[in-house]
Amino acid sequence: MTTTAATHPFAGEELREQKIQHGIDPGDIAIGVVIGRTSEFFDFFVYAIASVLVFPRLIFPYVDPLTGTLYSFAIFALAFVARPFGTFLFMALDRHYGRSVKLMAAMFLLGSSTAAIAFLPGYATIGHSAALALIVFRIGQGIALGGAWDGLASLLALNAPKERRGWYAMIPQLGAPLGLIVASLLFAYFAGSLQPEDFFDWGWRYPFYCAFAINVVALFARLRIVATPEYEHLYESRDLQPTRIRDTIATHWRTIVIGAFAPLASFALFHMVTVFPLSWVFLFTLESPVRFLLIEAAAGAAGVGAIIASGIIADRIGRRSLLGVCAVGIAIFSIFAPFVLDGGPSGEMVFMLFGFILLGLSFGQSSGVVASGFQTHYRYTGSALTSDLAWMFGAGFAPLVALWLSVHFGLLASGIYLLSGALGTIVALWLNRELARHN
Repeated sequence: MTTTAATHPFAGEELREQKIQHGIDPGDIAIGVVIGRTSEFFDFFVYAIASVLVFPRLIFPYVDPLTGTLYSFAIFALAFVARPFGTFLFMALDRHYGRSVKLMAAMFLLGSSTAAIAFLPGYATIGHSAALALIVFRIGQGIALGGAWDGLASLLALNAPKERRGWYAMIPQLGAPLGLIVASLLFAYFAGSLQPEDFFDWGWRYPFYCAFAINVVALFARLRIVATPEYEHLYESRDLQPTRIRDTIATHWRTIVIGAFAPLASFALFHMVTVFPLSWVFLFTLESPVRFLLIEAAAGAAGVGAIIASGIIADRIGRRSLLGVCAVGIAIFSIFAPFVLDGGPSGEMVFMLFGFILLGLSFGQSSGVVASGFQTHYRYTGSALTSDLAWMFGAGFAPLVALWLSVHFGLLASGIYLLSGALGTIVALWLNRELARHN
């Protein structure tokens, strides 16, 4: 590599020539992004499903199933609260020791926290210490997820052709439905093939073992990209380096706030069609959870198709326009969804299918929609903070709030909660447009 190439940012033809010289292509980055996000979401859904099927009985057998599920969802939310702290901690590690060290430490913490849950004793063995241990492991997962931010999604967007940025923006989002499909099928297999006593004794633990193995594979897939000199140079030349969080917030606090609320509709819908309906069906119907898990897996496949379609549509009408249209669609869906979900097995299938299609179209373009508003120097850290806050406000408490509202005020209340998320997205997109107009 010449001195000129090592000391000046790439642009235009120079960037294209450098890609050819080193074999750098957005498709290579996409592989690492999809594998990494799939592993993270698989961990996410394994825990979420266990929060409904396992933890109320294992950790909170001294309360009724509904209260136990609410307690489980409260612990579920702790990971989203812990994520910004993980970002703060691991950004400092990134600045001092490099991205590879940071990523290995974060993935080790994520894998060990997840594996530890697989060995978690129940209340019958260690009493209330079981809940305390689950809290510690869940917070560990959240801190690790904050640290697992690798900037590959931003690098992918920067190296994508301008006319195909919508297409490449949707690629990281594929990890969500893929992770859900694998997690749902694993739990459906063990819950359906084992006796209930065996499932609650040891069968539920196997998906957590698998999560640890998948994390190892994901770590090497990401390090394969992050640790190479060519990609390290791209990070440096594009200023995708960690900056102090205090400086980033001081410079771009408006962009961070807008970015946190822009995907509110899709992130709220995310849990309204995944975790919440599973809890409602499990608690208040006589249906087998295995059947509903299979429905979720099938709906997740429809979500994959919708995410892919979002990339095509966004490149034609624009990402913000698509998000705005989807927010309106989610608002309309929120009015009818409670009645559909309460319509028996056929209603549940319709709810899940339409919900996942709408989720795929919106979620496919929800990540980093305001990332271009960051100065390049602050984009890496700013994007991480925006993602953390968006998940915390949009998704972290959604299962807990939706279930509590539905129990006390009926399913329609959960629809109103989803409607508030859609309105939040519409306002944030409008503010983002006004901010861009005045800058």
